[in-house]
Parts: sequence; C-alpha cells; structure tokens
Amino acid sequence: METLRDILDAAARGVFPPADGRTTVVPQACDRDAGVLAFTAHAVVFTDEDPEWVRETLHATDCDPLAAPMNPRFLAALLDRTGRTAETVDAMLVGSPLPGEPPLALAEIEDGEHPRIVYARGRRDEVRAWTADGGVLVVGRGVGGRPEVSVEVDEGVRHRGLGRLLVAAARHLVNEPLWAQVSPGNARSMRAFQAAGYQPVGSELLLSARARSTGCSRSRS
Repeated sequence: METLRDILDAAARGVFPPADGRTTVVPQACDRDAGVLAFTAHAVVFTDEDPEWVRETLHATDCDPLAAPMNPRFLAALLDRTGRTAETVDAMLVGSPLPGEPPLALAEIEDGEHPRIVYARGRRDEVRAWTADGGVLVVGRGVGGRPEVSVEVDEGVRHRGLGRLLVAAARHLVNEPLWAQVSPGNARSMRAFQAAGYQPVGSELLLSARARSTGCSRSRS
C-alpha cells in the first residue's frame, strides 16, 4: 500500500498524484500528525479515521468537489472527529539538497531556548538548530518523517536578505529533499524560500495531537 512518505518523496521528485479530482486516504505515519494535503486536482488525507467516513463527509460538503478537502466545513468536521487542533493552511515548498558549505557562517547549538526552537521540538523529531548573526535556523523530521526547515530573523536585521540566506543554507545541511510549510499570507517568507530555490508543490493543513510532546516514536511509515 502507498504510504504518506511515498507520496511526499514522489512529490519532492516532481511526481504528483494524478490530477483526477479524487482524494487518497492513507494512514498516519505516526500518532502525532494527521492532516490534509492538496495537490493539483488531487488531495491526500492522512488519518487513522475510517476512510469511508472521510469519503462520505467530503461528498456531503456543499462546494466544488475539487475544493472539498480544504473546505472549512470538511476541515472542521475532521477536527471534531479526531479531537485535534490546527493553525492555518500552509503552502508546501520543497528544495533539493545542495553540495558544499552553506553561504553564511552557522554555529550549531545543542540546547537553545529560542521560541522557534521550542516550537519545532513540539512538532518535529531529531531537531537541530544553528544560529547566525541575527537569525536562527532549525531542521527536524516532521510530517511522514520528512526533513522540515524553519527560520527566524531578528527584527533589527530584517529586509537585508538574511532569511533567504538561512533557508538556502539549510539545503547544504541535509542529504534529502527539505520541506517548508509557509503561510501564503506571509509574502516575505514565501519570496525568501522561492528565491532560495524552493518550489511550491501544494498546500497542507496539519492536525496536531493536543499533547504535542508525544512525538513520532511510534512511526508506522
């Protein structure tokens, strides 16, 4: 059976689910993460709920069938059904690994208390963090075990290209495709990731377990 990680790995290579207007339902890769991915004319719901319930609820959603998986009514029903929480629908972007050294000096830190690092530890496993002059870069394994990146730039040094350098640097720190989840309304961040070579591949709503510290130790991928 195709797994969530299979779908993500294929998308990172530019091979997407068929644009047939259908929704694929696959099990969660671990207990922590459930959610919905939207590609071109195809959606993926990753949940341990009954697939038949998912399909019936989508069919009953009063909207264009192509829009149903990301329709607020369906998402609210999925949240109620699972007892989970969510924040926002993000754009999914992915960048391939790059050889050589990062384009700026980074210092890895073992036990950072920066809010970006603390946040990442609640959502990802194997979290590593680096600091640069005026910014922090965090990489960890998130949805389906994929590597994910996030950055934070200090207010006093914004608008100088540091965010773009940090997300570009992250591609030199991994040996597999690196994913980013960016709110479409955060135009500054979207521009930084795209300028650093990340490509948009779809959208995503992550449904988080209420006890975010549970981690993905029970991975099923």
